[in-house]
Amino acid sequence: MSESSRTSLTFRYEALRAIAAGIVETASTTFLVLIAVQWFEAGPLAKGLVASGAGLGYVISPLIVSRVEKARTPVARAASRLVLIAAVSIGLAALLPGEALFVVSSLLAIALSGSITPLLTQLYQDNYPDASRGRFFSRTVMIRIGSAVVFAGAAGYLLALNLGYFRILLAMFAGALAFSSWCLSRVPSSPLHFSGAQHPLRAFRYVRDDRVFRITLISWMFMGFANLMMLPLRVEYLANPRYALALRPDTIALLTGVVPNLARLVMSPVWGWLFDRMNFFIMRITLNVGFAVGIISFFASDTTTGFVLAAVTFGIATAGGDVAWTLWVTKVSPPERVADYMSVHTFFTGVRGLVAPLIGFALVAHWSMTTMGWFSAASILVGSLFLLPDAMKGGPVRKGPVSPVAAGAAETGEQ
Repeated sequence: MSESSRTSLTFRYEALRAIAAGIVETASTTFLVLIAVQWFEAGPLAKGLVASGAGLGYVISPLIVSRVEKARTPVARAASRLVLIAAVSIGLAALLPGEALFVVSSLLAIALSGSITPLLTQLYQDNYPDASRGRFFSRTVMIRIGSAVVFAGAAGYLLALNLGYFRILLAMFAGALAFSSWCLSRVPSSPLHFSGAQHPLRAFRYVRDDRVFRITLISWMFMGFANLMMLPLRVEYLANPRYALALRPDTIALLTGVVPNLARLVMSPVWGWLFDRMNFFIMRITLNVGFAVGIISFFASDTTTGFVLAAVTFGIATAGGDVAWTLWVTKVSPPERVADYMSVHTFFTGVRGLVAPLIGFALVAHWSMTTMGWFSAASILVGSLFLLPDAMKGGPVRKGPVSPVAAGAAETGEQ
């Protein structure tokens, strides 16, 4: 198959999958936590676990990459199978409602759908041209965001009518995951580059050997921990009567799903264009400032106008974050090692994704939301400082392909 045909076919099915991905995105960012808070009235641990699904998926992603490489399974086919299991998991929660099953099924479904991220990044590396990768990716992101906006509005209205309709939402999430699985099965792909290494965590050597990769991961830990800690607390802040707001589900969906996603929709192509042309570290620092401002303004507000402005700011930053988080390793890694580099990145994202919501729900029992917001913003700005020296030097420089000799030396620990 020609390169242009692979690109065209990949984009076609990724565009279709983006519709379902937008629906699933609202589950992890808004509705699963909302159901836990308002329907099950779950405790801090249960709410933290529901919010940690993506984190768990990212933690296990190096194991997934290692297993897929060893099995010699085409990347898209492996991703399709994992997403299908996720669909079955969330479908069980729709059929058999109960807090324990809801928490476990939600955690597993979101974890499996998140664990395929390095495989998807490898697909984008293999099937999209270097010069237009950000543009192709941002177009599918726009479709995903549009889908999320429409579904968040409709689902919020449905739950406002009767919170017991959450089972319908879970069934729709299961259907969206099943459709995503089918779309992935149609994308052309090849098995991962076979390194011959047996250890599933072999890719972590790049943290030791690649200084730019290591510094960027440290920076991302500060920023990501703060952001992931505060993300589910947005729903907690708006939904829990403790904070004297206790807004309706449709209003919460508007402020956490519709408004920020509309901002993302407008700005996504802009950030995709900038990713292909801009110093990546300058772009990342700019996004960090946007996240910090969005967090402070949201949790310091108690008016609809303030929430809307904060949601717009957060959405603009998230639009750039979508592109940067998914594609940044293509700026620094050898082409055949993209999945390995991305698996390390997603692993550390998973660590903070697992821990940050649990710590956030624990700390908010003692700290005010405003204090939490300032603490998180400070952490984000500290993370940005790690990138400044390399940003001033012109940003990351991508490595060339790994030679067979160098690859063999690396695998045997001789480098």
